Amino acid sequence: MNNIPDDLSLHISLPDAQPVLRMVPIPSDTNYAGDIFGGWIMSQVDIAGSIPAIRRARGRVATVAVNSFVFKQPVFVGDLVSFYADIVKIGRTSITVDVAVYAQRGVREVLAVIGDSANAGSIGVHARAGFSHVGTMKNVGFKFGKHLDVVIMQR
Repeated sequence: MNNIPDDLSLHISLPDAQPVLRMVPIPSDTNYAGDIFGGWIMSQVDIAGSIPAIRRARGRVATVAVNSFVFKQPVFVGDLVSFYADIVKIGRTSITVDVAVYAQRGVREVLAVIGDSANAGSIGVHARAGFSHVGTMKNVGFKFGKHLDVVIMQR
């Protein structure tokens, strides 16, 4: 799949908000031309839009209608696709959510999540592979009947 352009105009600025979902499409998500299926993107938009709706409704929600989709550029395998969702209207039995999608090409940031801060072997392997410790989340893991500290490393 060498038809992927590396055009600097495709490098975009992301919104200041946190995305509700980030995905990296894989080869099975492509169409015959090597682009990511529009249906795959639509499916991820549906998931992303449901997240703030579920939080607001405090329960189950279902997609009833989609008002429009506009695809401006193709998305390729390996792009980092970020989905930003905002509630724009709340009715008596409905919630309208706007979802914006951004694809970044050439992102090479990798995170390692190590489920036990006492796992010196895994931490050492990641350090030798060029990862740096960026944080520890206290008591967020749970295994074998005890809470664990989770280590985050980045390369």
